[in-house]
Amino acid sequence: MPSHPDLLVGVDTGDDAAVWRLGPSRALISTADFFTPIVDDAHTWGRIAAANACSDVYAMGGRPLVALNLAAWPVDQLPTDLLGEVLAGGAEMAAEGGWAVAGGHTVDGPEPMYGQSIVGEVDPDRVLTNAAAAPGQSLVLTKAIGTGLVATAIKRSDASAVAAGGSLADLYEAAVGSMATLNADGARVALAHGATSCTDVTGFGLLGHLHRMAEASDVAAEVEVEQVPILDGAWTLLDDGFVPGGTERNVTYVEPHVDAGARPNAARELTMLADAQTSGGLLFSCAPDAAADAADALRGEGLPAAVIGRCLDGPPGRISLV
Repeated sequence: MPSHPDLLVGVDTGDDAAVWRLGPSRALISTADFFTPIVDDAHTWGRIAAANACSDVYAMGGRPLVALNLAAWPVDQLPTDLLGEVLAGGAEMAAEGGWAVAGGHTVDGPEPMYGQSIVGEVDPDRVLTNAAAAPGQSLVLTKAIGTGLVATAIKRSDASAVAAGGSLADLYEAAVGSMATLNADGARVALAHGATSCTDVTGFGLLGHLHRMAEASDVAAEVEVEQVPILDGAWTLLDDGFVPGGTERNVTYVEPHVDAGARPNAARELTMLADAQTSGGLLFSCAPDAAADAADALRGEGLPAAVIGRCLDGPPGRISLV
């Protein structure tokens, strides 16, 4: 990334976003994300994609201001009315989060893709980064993991599985509810409880993002596996083989950095904790007492937040499962 005196470098998860200082107390965040359909319902996909695109803004402690839609659409294969439903879902999510959708750009593509390019605002002296965790701090996760397993199960199952009474109906509803929940409350509570470091948990999975945070912060980390919130039913999907390719790649990437000791189910746990997420929660570090209070506050907001571990002196980026 080119250097510039007004460009704040080293925020969030690397180059996912840029922060531009406008003055002593104002900075702009610029970020973008888009992906192919993760659910069959067009409107729901639009909501999830918009929530996911905005996640970096919240992970830095900012608030979204304005967005442009980004879409690719196979116009000869799918009706444009369906694209309208996707855009309506994105607009609905933006309205919930308080940012304006000011237009966008659509191209003819071989498969549908949708997301948003978002500009947000943050106090440059209060930017949360993924490089400021400290030994002794606790780690708080704001959402349950397992959405990658659910998305894969949906793709490999008959449509009736997610219909009312279907074998995946309850898990599908829980996963969609999680993915379509903004990280606004997570960011607000993290800031209020003195968080110093934060990242959103998305494609690299919980362990991948934690490894990057710990490495950037020059600390090691410890995860209490039983404390990590998991979507009800996700373990069964893992055991049934609904593991996405992204999760398998995450395991290959993060395994050399993880010490599972003599845990009998280490490979199974590693796969779950590396599950590739879409619109996942925030992972932040703060003082232990503040972390417990933050998790309580988030649960009061309806989020399945938990204190899942701590930061330690040790080899930067090393993670122990306990």
